[in-house]
Amino acid sequence: MSPSPAKGPLLLGVRHHGPGSARAVRAALEAARPEAVLIEGPPEGDALLPLAAEEGMRPPVALLAHAADDPGRAAFWPLAGFSPEWVAIRWAQEHDVPVRFIDLPAAHSLAAEGDGQEGDGPEAVRLDPLAVLAETAGYDDPERWWEDVVEHRGAGGAREDVLGAFEALGEAMGALRDAYGDGGHRRDLVREAYMRQRMRAARREFGDAYAVVCGAWHVPALRAKATVAADKALLSGLPKAKVETTWVPWTHRRLARAGGYGAGITSPGWYAHLFSARDRPVERWLTKVAGLLREEDRQVSSAHVIEAVRLAETLAAMRGRPLPGLTETLEAVRAVMCDGSDIPLALIEDRLVVGDVLGEVPDGAPVVPLQRDLTRQQRTLRLKAEAQDRELELDLRKDTDTAKSLLLHRLRLLGVGWGTPAASRSGTGTFRETWRLRWEPELSVRIAEAGIWGTTVLGAATAKAEADAAGAEELGDITALAEQCLLAGLAQALPAVLRALADRAALDTDVARLAKALPALARSLRYGDVRGTDATALGAVAAGLAERICVALPSACTAGLDADAAAEMRGHVDGVHGAIGLLADAGEGLRERWSAVLATLAGRDTVPGLIRGRAARLLLDDGRLPAEETARLMGLALSPASSPADAAGWIEGFAGGSSGGGTLLVHDDRLLGLIDTWLVGVPERAFTDVLPLLRRTFGAYEPGVKRTLGELVRRGPGGSAAASASSAPDGFAPELDPERADAVVGLVRMLLAG
Repeated sequence: MSPSPAKGPLLLGVRHHGPGSARAVRAALEAARPEAVLIEGPPEGDALLPLAAEEGMRPPVALLAHAADDPGRAAFWPLAGFSPEWVAIRWAQEHDVPVRFIDLPAAHSLAAEGDGQEGDGPEAVRLDPLAVLAETAGYDDPERWWEDVVEHRGAGGAREDVLGAFEALGEAMGALRDAYGDGGHRRDLVREAYMRQRMRAARREFGDAYAVVCGAWHVPALRAKATVAADKALLSGLPKAKVETTWVPWTHRRLARAGGYGAGITSPGWYAHLFSARDRPVERWLTKVAGLLREEDRQVSSAHVIEAVRLAETLAAMRGRPLPGLTETLEAVRAVMCDGSDIPLALIEDRLVVGDVLGEVPDGAPVVPLQRDLTRQQRTLRLKAEAQDRELELDLRKDTDTAKSLLLHRLRLLGVGWGTPAASRSGTGTFRETWRLRWEPELSVRIAEAGIWGTTVLGAATAKAEADAAGAEELGDITALAEQCLLAGLAQALPAVLRALADRAALDTDVARLAKALPALARSLRYGDVRGTDATALGAVAAGLAERICVALPSACTAGLDADAAAEMRGHVDGVHGAIGLLADAGEGLRERWSAVLATLAGRDTVPGLIRGRAARLLLDDGRLPAEETARLMGLALSPASSPADAAGWIEGFAGGSSGGGTLLVHDDRLLGLIDTWLVGVPERAFTDVLPLLRRTFGAYEPGVKRTLGELVRRGPGGSAAASASSAPDGFAPELDPERADAVVGLVRMLLAG
């Protein structure tokens, strides 16, 4: 026999985001017909409740509250379509009944968070009420227990039957509160004191003809007899902050516990299905699964669905469950539709069990001006915010794609990471960009934070860039900022950034930092040219930086560098070499000076072998080092007078990395012969020391290159491929054929332009 309802207001204890609780709440409200509905939530959201009834509102959504002077201090109260609180709100609005939030105001909770007083402390052990009740009932899984006693329970019947479940759950929570007190949730005592105050105010207005929808854990405390004085004592002295609230879109994925929401659930997509499927939920669910697998080109027929339904029902019967739950359905899907594989099952769990449903809020919801400008640009550019990953390919020769690129770069500079640059799969070139887009609810907080910089995306990004330039301490930070400004089209911020860059570069004497900064400036000039940005001043700064590097680099490479420092300096040499090649306006004079620097590095014995070898290779690739001189330098580096470790470093610098060293050795028998002769003559004890360097160098070659090199070495000095310096490898003529080379010029130009 169901327990009789207690006298007083109707207390409906629920599980947040529980579809069974949501159905039961609607049935209880229909049966009791209260004159007002009070809901666990921040009272600052009362003014926003009318928006819940507007056509443009589609859950999941969340109430967002943030401190007015510190938008990063924020809190969310998410609501899905199957949340009992959302159902109660909509029922009250449909029946023209007052609805209010009664939880502790966000003004207090956010102020306490800012003062470091929020929460129960890291040492607090918090009780999980559902886990205790499930264990008491003999279940090892709280989710499975909740499904059996609530989600699979019908919500129809007489008033006593509808309210009986709430009374029983309230009694169970009362026993837990008697045994465990606050269960480690000390802040709940303050919240419950405030809720009781709001209930007293509702009693003065409506008598006991009102309903309260709250977490079941709070029901015993709200039903307990507490004095007004005691509650006021708990609430006295609470810090307070000015807060702003609004509705923001939420996602099913963020409702999951893995998304960081404390009252989350493990399977929001499954719960949404249970709430929307009024009859035959298992059959409808497995039909959805079959549809998803068919979209992934898996062979799934109606017979598979029928067999999976039978298997799920059989498993539920064997386990004594009233209906198949998520565990049984997934086991049936794995066995029948996935052939026992967990790979397609992981897809089902990601897309259907959790899901990427993104809610919507109406245009009338209050937002910061920056959000309003962003929304306008999203609509103009047709960039829809979506919860799942999506790749966006942009061609910067098109005005619309350029506008999209500028918007995404500006948002990144503001700390709003809606888009992340990705490697393009359709080609290379400065005119192409690929972005990976994914909208997360937390980005609404980032936008609110960025609102302090301006009311438009362009204005805010410009102000943020100028402030970052003024506060930057490292030269590399300013060069990266200059690159961001050009990518984001922030012409108004560029002068301030360049002034900071010039000032910092003039004071910096560390050639490594200068060398690290130059490539970013060269890329900035390159992208500025693509976007039509005037970067003349940036080019002058880059050229001046390159001149200083040319003067300081040789001495920096001869200061007794160890192996790690030499490797780092080699990377700087590569970066500067590539950057000078990109400085189109630098003139031949700068390139000649850089070539002279490389020649100095290649011929100076005091420079580590790794850097000498790299300098020689760069000169050879640019056509500034004859083949005979290259062979002479290699012969000196690999002579018996050089230490094996230094010689191995020279080889690594010359032939290692992704510079095509293997291909060079395949087609230049003299260089290969020099390396082969040196390697054979390395003493046995020294060989074990240089072997790691050699393996790192030659192990990076393509398999085909390694096979060819092995064949050439196997033939030996007397082989046909290495007979003389004038003979060419198989398949190649001794000399270049100009007519055949000119035939590919057009194709190369087309590839580089793409």
